[in-house]
Amino acid sequence: MARKESKGFVQLEWTCPNCSVRNPGSIKICESCGAPQPDDVKFERASEEKLVTDEKLVQAAKAGADIHCGFCGTRNPGNATNCSQCGADLKEGKARQAGQVLQAAPAAPKVVHCANCNAENPGTAVKCSQCGAPLPKVAAPAAAQAAPARPQAAAVSTSAAQPKKKTNWFIFGGIAVFLLLCCAAIFMMFALPSKSVQGTVSDVYWQTSVPVQEVQAVNHSNERGSAPSGAYNVSCYDDSQEVCEEKTVDQGNGFAEVVQECHTETQQYCSYTVDEWTTIQTYDLSGNDTNPVYESPSYSSDQRLGTSSETLTVTFSTSDGQETYTPGSVSEFQQFQIGSVWTLKMNALGGVVGVER
Repeated sequence: MARKESKGFVQLEWTCPNCSVRNPGSIKICESCGAPQPDDVKFERASEEKLVTDEKLVQAAKAGADIHCGFCGTRNPGNATNCSQCGADLKEGKARQAGQVLQAAPAAPKVVHCANCNAENPGTAVKCSQCGAPLPKVAAPAAAQAAPARPQAAAVSTSAAQPKKKTNWFIFGGIAVFLLLCCAAIFMMFALPSKSVQGTVSDVYWQTSVPVQEVQAVNHSNERGSAPSGAYNVSCYDDSQEVCEEKTVDQGNGFAEVVQECHTETQQYCSYTVDEWTTIQTYDLSGNDTNPVYESPSYSSDQRLGTSSETLTVTFSTSDGQETYTPGSVSEFQQFQIGSVWTLKMNALGGVVGVER
């Protein structure tokens, strides 16, 4: 069962669509130009967050989602019954959306210049340290712009907010193209022929293996999940761990609640014994001709032959020295008679990637 614990509240920010200045979430009027907070403005997390300790702000955060008056549009606290501007019944008003889990703000730029006095301020500052003027929102450095970014101050109209900045797909496209080019280069180096040389078969070699198997008891220890059917000597235990996640949840009033959600995850581990076909002996043969043969070992009624396998190698003499090639089948291997001449397809690293007569 999930458990929730409130860590407290943090104040959010909203950006004035008229002048691009950042304002604390609890402020209803832009501190720079005096424009009222629009009813559709989005609250965002600040670059630097601190839990609210002022009791009045805590109570404001707990009041619930703000209500915009249905008659004059004024923003009112969630626990208000009448509009503070026109006195209208707020039952006709529209409550702000709340409950969304907010993502962390992109990394702030190192410095931001005050539009009033041109003084340098830390990128996380909201007001100028020299003249006290509100500071505009400035886009994060290039590294932070890879995340969904807020609109830059210079891109905001003085009359209305511009549409939200779209993800820069050129960056992702460039990365994808780069990775594709790397894969293509590796493929070309290893799989595609870059030159051809003449080679004469100087040696062939084969080795075959035939396994004999019988049912034996095999022990498995601390395997995740339940024991398979047919297992015996089964011993299981549950391993429980508490997994916690911290979320910042929009309250719809310029504040967000920091909530830690925890739940217990339980995983079963089992030790057991199962009877499995197990290779007890392998019979190998080898030779230097083009006719591989396989051993035919005798075995008892409670045993069986496993899947046979073979290793096939052809050695060529070329003007550049000896080259080896591994045929893909016995039928292909049987074509390489000693003294026969072949054209070897070589990759950029000097490996044989194909042969032809």
